[in-house]
Amino acid sequence: MPLILANTGQNMSIKKIRGNDETKKFLSSLGFIVGETVNIISEIAGSLIIKVKGSRVALDKSIASRIIV
Repeated sequence: MPLILANTGQNMSIKKIRGNDETKKFLSSLGFIVGETVNIISEIAGSLIIKVKGSRVALDKSIASRIIV
């Protein structure tokens, strides 16, 4: 399921990253790689605050929908 449909506070593993090469490279540079554990901390003004590799990252829902967990 896309990350935007996941519950807040639940640890999930990334199964796949969809999108073009540029999108995949951008997400990879932020730590979003297949097998990594992510956790949605909160939702603020249409963006998701996500914990990945010990850091908090804000992603727009259109980008977060490309991460499959």
